[in-house]
Amino acid sequence: MKVKTKDLLTLNELNKNELLGIINDAIKLKQDLKKGISKPLLKNKTLAMIFQKPSTRTRVSFETGMFQLGGHALSLSADDLQLKRGETIEDTAKTLSRYVDVIMARVYSHDELEMLAKNSTIPVINGLSDSFHPCQILADLMTIKEKKKKLDGLKIAWIGDGNNVCNSMIYGCAKASVDINIATPKGYEPNREVIKESKKFINIQLLSDPVLAVKNADVVVTDTFVSIHHQATDRTKDFLPRFQVNSNLMKKANHDAIFLHCLPAKRGQEVTGEVIDGTQSVVWDEAENRLHAQKALMASLLRV
Repeated sequence: MKVKTKDLLTLNELNKNELLGIINDAIKLKQDLKKGISKPLLKNKTLAMIFQKPSTRTRVSFETGMFQLGGHALSLSADDLQLKRGETIEDTAKTLSRYVDVIMARVYSHDELEMLAKNSTIPVINGLSDSFHPCQILADLMTIKEKKKKLDGLKIAWIGDGNNVCNSMIYGCAKASVDINIATPKGYEPNREVIKESKKFINIQLLSDPVLAVKNADVVVTDTFVSIHHQATDRTKDFLPRFQVNSNLMKKANHDAIFLHCLPAKRGQEVTGEVIDGTQSVVWDEAENRLHAQKALMASLLRV
């Protein structure tokens, strides 16, 4: 699936057909891999991965994905780049554009990511910023499509912090025609502009009651209360026990509802062990699908 956008920073760059095309391509790439079918779509292509913060799923899935598609990946921490010695983001972007074919950056500030993309002549992918996490939502929607056989007309319940993952989930739902209920404590709501823009396409309810949010939900999603951006603060008191996804809350959703979590999870905080390790949980398929969704994304951005 070829897309018109150069970069993927928020998920809002894609239209509905492009988003669904990437998801369908990802499902096909996954099926081919299981059958032992190799598709070197990115042969002789190089991915530069910039990490300002730690990563498990993002690094391994992008690096493995590039390898499976016949390309090569370079992992670059802050210590590996001249950024640490004062080189500007603009100069770094211009230099990398001469060496590699695509950049994935996992950064603290979304503004820095936008500056990187603005000064790069090659595609830039947001591997996570303080505002958005589009790659995670591609995998989430892929997982939902696999399990529910459709996206259009479903209802998602987001429970917890209206964070970067939530912002991208809203954009993803808007593109895929999926309604979403969002239950957060007061003061933890998602980005207002994201809500305003997405309400043009889907029904979005902002709630303070998780029980109301999960009513008639096909999918229940949560994320850690204390993300990498908020490690210095104790936020759990604002969320527990009310915003914990436990078996009692899952029973309020549809009987065949599935549970998603982008990981890493803190059992006993945002989710109980009986839920994340239970029969409704699809978090390990979701984690695996980061690999396939990102392969499809890179292929689409590189127009192959």
